[in-house]
Amino acid sequence: MTSRIRSHASPDSPSPRRRTVVKAAAAGAVLAAPLAAAIPARAAQAPAFLHGVASGDPLPDGVLLWTRVTPVPEAVPGSGLGPDVEVSWTVALDKAFTTIVAKGSTTAGAAADHTVKADIRGLAPATDYWFRFSAGGTDSPAARTRTAPAADAAVASLRFGVVSCANWEGGYFASYRHLAARGDLDAWLHLGDYIYEYGTGEYGTRDTVVRPHAPTHEILTLADYRTRHGRYKTDPDLQALHSAAPVIAIWDDHEMANDAWSGGAENHTEGTEGTWAARQSAAKRAYFEWMPVRPAIAGTTYRRLRFGKLADLSLLDLRSFRSQQVSVGNGEVDDPDRTITGRAQLDWLKAGLKASDTTWRLVGNSVMIAPFAIGSLTADLLKPLAELLGLPKEGLALNPDQWDGYTDDRRELLAHLRDNAIRNTVFLTGDIHMAWANDVPLNAGTYPLSASAATEFVVTSVTSDNLDDLLKVPEGTVTAVASPVIRAANRHVHWVDTDRHGYGVLDITAERAQMDFYVLSDRTKAGATSSWARSYRTRSGTQKVERTYDPV
Repeated sequence: MTSRIRSHASPDSPSPRRRTVVKAAAAGAVLAAPLAAAIPARAAQAPAFLHGVASGDPLPDGVLLWTRVTPVPEAVPGSGLGPDVEVSWTVALDKAFTTIVAKGSTTAGAAADHTVKADIRGLAPATDYWFRFSAGGTDSPAARTRTAPAADAAVASLRFGVVSCANWEGGYFASYRHLAARGDLDAWLHLGDYIYEYGTGEYGTRDTVVRPHAPTHEILTLADYRTRHGRYKTDPDLQALHSAAPVIAIWDDHEMANDAWSGGAENHTEGTEGTWAARQSAAKRAYFEWMPVRPAIAGTTYRRLRFGKLADLSLLDLRSFRSQQVSVGNGEVDDPDRTITGRAQLDWLKAGLKASDTTWRLVGNSVMIAPFAIGSLTADLLKPLAELLGLPKEGLALNPDQWDGYTDDRRELLAHLRDNAIRNTVFLTGDIHMAWANDVPLNAGTYPLSASAATEFVVTSVTSDNLDDLLKVPEGTVTAVASPVIRAANRHVHWVDTDRHGYGVLDITAERAQMDFYVLSDRTKAGATSSWARSYRTRSGTQKVERTYDPV
């Protein structure tokens, strides 16, 4: 996501791009204080499971289990301290662990920040399991996970939670709590920006840091990224959701740095902040240590999961291989030598979509693929929208960090869907801090006369700033004005909510894929309530979105 909101600067004032002196000092600072701040006081009782337990990437016969053990109080995330400790795991069919189906153990050490992964196989498909870890006589909390259906199974329905963009300092993660409380999820999708890299007060929070980061400086080193992941994993709502269902996650830019591309990032100064190669390597290493994610190809998050005959899910990595973003209006967005996916990943995606024999082809996609023109927004709305999207302040109608900045890749992919009569492709997207329901037209300029090749559901942010936050106006104020203008300029957009925070629930049957959009009462309140906002669906064979008036 491109937004660079500083709490000490108004949206109208230019914020300094770098904070060289502060961050250079912070990069060499002693880590003890911010590391200690990331851990609750109960770390004094060791060993302890202070960061919860999690599972991810469900297969028909297995699932990936995760935890982090604190063997001694000083072994806080990123410290490099603490002895090796044996950690065992147990998988059972029941929460009381009377019917155990798998056991094992491994050694957790400082080399992997005392994180543990266990890739369990030999399980039954479409089955709920309970698991826990143990170390030094201490048991972790018990957690639920679920395997995917058998590859050839006739599956009646699937239900996924869908989230993105969780800025720790912007508020509390009530969205995760409400998803965890449902108890009906096969899995949940995190579409990127699981963490943010900024230092305290450097990213949008309506000028109020609800709760400070650890470390407090911008994260640059392996220790920094580990500490930030550790801070996030202390959140009780995030722990609850990880304990309720397996996660399927991809990264976007903030897991590394804002507007990351293959050779750098907007929020990285080569030299002053070390090399991009070193920073990216540190960020990715910490990510794979701290997330229950299987890297399909070393150093990437693109991979594919299958859920019986009903759906497969292609997960993209749109940061590791992309060309650098360009300024708009110079024609470079159409350059066929520029890419958002990289050649190998695009070929892999096309081949997988063509070969798929499932009813639905889902694509986990970190940035919006539907084209977007701003239209005739007034100056007071155009300026914050441009800031949120990373557009030039003159407001040219393009976001070069999305697929709009890499039109040749999009053109090739959508033509592939058309030419091979590939139906029921649904892009699931985060990043933009707004909720959208889109057709994905072959030619936006002539739509709706031209065909729609796919559909797209975009979920809003868990806590990261959106338009009403940037303008510091009451929730809903901007949507009421901006939504009609955006839809008039983008006839493939069925709905956009520019203002609220929340999550989505995707429910799939053979007849339709439906996204129910939920919103929070107040991101700054730990006890925020959740309410249903809207629902949209795409019926099988139509490649178009339509409103439906009840959640599933």
